[in-house]
Amino acid sequence: MPRFLALLLLLCACLVPAQAGTVISTKADSVSVTVYRQPGRAKGAIDRNWPGGYALITESRTVDLPQGQSTVRFEGVAEGLMPETAVLSGMPHGVREKNRDARLLSPAGLVDAYLKRSVTLHRTDRKTGKVTEQDAIISAGPNGGVIVQTAQGYEALGCSGLPERMLYPQAPADLSPRPTLSVIATSDRPTRATLQLTYLAEGFDWAANYVADMHDDGKVIDLMAWLTVANGGVTGFPDARLSVIAGQPNKQQRGPQARPTGGPLRLQCWPMDITSTHPSWALFPVEGPPPPAMYAPAAAEDIVVTSQRRTERAMIMAAPPPPPPPPPPPPPEDVGDLKLYRVPVSVDVAANGQKQVALLRQPDVKVERIYAASIYGPTGESQPMILRLRLQNRKGDGLGLPMPSGRVAVFEQVGAMRLLAGEADIGDKAEGERVDYDIASSADVRINARFISKSDKTREWTLTLSNARPFAITAEVTIPHTIDPRPTDMERRGDSWIWRVTVPANESIDYAYVERWRR
Repeated sequence: MPRFLALLLLLCACLVPAQAGTVISTKADSVSVTVYRQPGRAKGAIDRNWPGGYALITESRTVDLPQGQSTVRFEGVAEGLMPETAVLSGMPHGVREKNRDARLLSPAGLVDAYLKRSVTLHRTDRKTGKVTEQDAIISAGPNGGVIVQTAQGYEALGCSGLPERMLYPQAPADLSPRPTLSVIATSDRPTRATLQLTYLAEGFDWAANYVADMHDDGKVIDLMAWLTVANGGVTGFPDARLSVIAGQPNKQQRGPQARPTGGPLRLQCWPMDITSTHPSWALFPVEGPPPPAMYAPAAAEDIVVTSQRRTERAMIMAAPPPPPPPPPPPPPEDVGDLKLYRVPVSVDVAANGQKQVALLRQPDVKVERIYAASIYGPTGESQPMILRLRLQNRKGDGLGLPMPSGRVAVFEQVGAMRLLAGEADIGDKAEGERVDYDIASSADVRINARFISKSDKTREWTLTLSNARPFAITAEVTIPHTIDPRPTDMERRGDSWIWRVTVPANESIDYAYVERWRR
């Protein structure tokens, strides 16, 4: 009988896989980041608090897997990782389970982990320096402050007027120092595996920032664009292969994902000090420039040294050569109807930061300066028109390439100064499209729209354009009306007519028409 029991125990031990413990991968060997814009945001700035776009991240990691079942923890994944999108390849027998560990080791994370648990409250008397410790229970927190329960009752942490802090018996085992994805896997034998982890993550976004320098003639600009990538998470990606996708892929809406618990504590109390308590904290010391020397020879002067009837001229060392310019960005690639822009060199995508790399550089782009307005109703009195810079996105005009959406800043040279003339938002523009920059309102070029008469079926309009500039201007007015009779000398753009006219210097022009309408 004892021999039979021993044999049975040995058989059970062979059937149960060995629990091999935990394997921690602290960093990726290589990583690529492809950023998608916020869905629906064709224009406008990136949300700095939490960017509304997302990224496709592919990491390569090397881990040593023991024999049997183990939990593999991938530390340092993106904060906004969507666990349902994570795909892991390279495991000997695949993955049985995966978990997003969103509880981070931080002041706020410790409060959250010790909610309704005992801690030690450490306080110091300001006058005597006496330190007191007492037991407390965290009743609420960390959002909006921390409420603790002591033998004296309930109170808010940091509101007693004394320097105080909480001491925890130990760090909770379920708190991670960084955002972590953990998986449960099995291996037949100890092995070193190269794994590829691919996932989507929220908290990223990108935009194009254009800089246009106007030539003196006002007919040509030098156009340069920066690719601005934002990472709103706590995880950075050094030496990443970075690319962005322009366009709006069809991505299904998903419920809001809770961000990892972590970060500093934000206690909402009255201040413990007044400005006179620590006068040395009021201002940082300001270090001025060193005092001038009594005499210093100019850098370009020759230094003559005389010794033993010899004259030697000290050689001035030449400045080091400038670094080579960065490689030009490659042309965009097609991904279906989307455009893929690759950054030609590896870059650091820093946590809670923005990265800018050169996107395009197009000198001598032809531009047309026009003054624009749209008719929505009678103006009552004259209104300023919009100064619009128009580019034709074609090779003959110096462009002819896809232009992703973003913001443009237009600069003009006035004497020795380079001044900002205005900014404008633009959407995605394909090759061959018209690109308009509405940069400013003009008080010198104005429009007045008024009724002359109206009936049940028609309204008579008169538009007056006035130009107080010392030179002729080109005006373009959008008229969203049904004009009777139908014009033969106007452009039809969508459902509107475009009245384009040249207004001489210091003169005005009228245009009268009849609109057919129904009340």
